[in-house]
Amino acid sequence: MLDKNGIAKRISKELKDGYYVNLGIGIPTLVANYVPEGIQVTFQSENGLLGMGPFPFEGEEDADVINAGKQTVTMLPGGVYFDSATSFAMIRGEHVDLTVLGAMEVSETGDIANWKIPGKMVKGMGGAMDLVASAKNIIVAMQHVNKAGESKLLPKCTLPLTGIGCVKKIVTELAYLEVTKDGFKLLERAPGVSTEQIKNATLGKLIIDGEIPEMQL
Repeated sequence: MLDKNGIAKRISKELKDGYYVNLGIGIPTLVANYVPEGIQVTFQSENGLLGMGPFPFEGEEDADVINAGKQTVTMLPGGVYFDSATSFAMIRGEHVDLTVLGAMEVSETGDIANWKIPGKMVKGMGGAMDLVASAKNIIVAMQHVNKAGESKLLPKCTLPLTGIGCVKKIVTELAYLEVTKDGFKLLERAPGVSTEQIKNATLGKLIIDGEIPEMQL
């Protein structure tokens, strides 16, 4: 199985030269540490940063430079700061090429629930609704099952939705999948994980076409 860094490494292979990328809170933030050599990617954070770099080494943190999850980050040469209005103009104007988000649930039709569990206190949706409504390409980084061992890849989401029919691909500790009109299509298995394990952990419709290759990280 993949750990959180393994999930981020696999997603980093989806980055393309010249992309503007927004990274959500949690596992997605780790993607900034694994940009492939030879390409230029610009990371955007909805709290008003463009040009984020990797996380700082211990002792080199600047408390004034944080991402949307309030984690200290670094800024690359040429990086800029701006207000939230400008940041959301970038997002709503569809200037972000790829968004990587965490999720509590994803449906087989590409719906995403990632902001609220009824009955639990929540600060608000943040920028998630704008991102899923405006991004050209959305990849979800998530655990395949919840703490109770129940699938988070479902026929239909049970939690309040953030967006409808917007998720394109998903990377979990078990698999790399594509959301198609027919359901979750299994593209790759995580190292050491069998197709049967993925099938047993997926409640939504899973499409298995031939021999499924193992991820190369």
